[in-house]
Amino acid sequence: MATTTASIHIPVSPDRVWQLIGGFDTLPDWLPYIPKSELGEGGRTRSLTNEEGGLIVERLEAFDDRARTYSYSILQAPFPVTGYLSTITVREDLDSGFSRVEWSGTFTPVGIGDDEAVALFHGIYSDGLAALRRTLAA
Repeated sequence: MATTTASIHIPVSPDRVWQLIGGFDTLPDWLPYIPKSELGEGGRTRSLTNEEGGLIVERLEAFDDRARTYSYSILQAPFPVTGYLSTITVREDLDSGFSRVEWSGTFTPVGIGDDEAVALFHGIYSDGLAALRRTLAA
């Protein structure tokens, strides 16, 4: 099993960041790679369409509004991994009072090496967090 984590400091309050990213259906609001999201199963799944028109289906596994975190698994995606579980968390940076956002994942590569799978998801997480910072700065 491989894992990776990306994080970013954003000069915005944690509550404001969580208001934007804390909904399971809000990826299109801040992540350009995902222009479309549709909820299913009473909000427990989301069907995402990426920029190339590919389908990604994810399941909400855990949600904690007070702790500003949720975890999700991938049910269907064009990624060469299985057993994918990811968590997004917004914390208050105690030094600045602003936000530290962390996006992490664990997964088992299929047909590729651990390093390649880690690089793929670390890039997705890092690019996504940079997009989040740009969205909040606008």
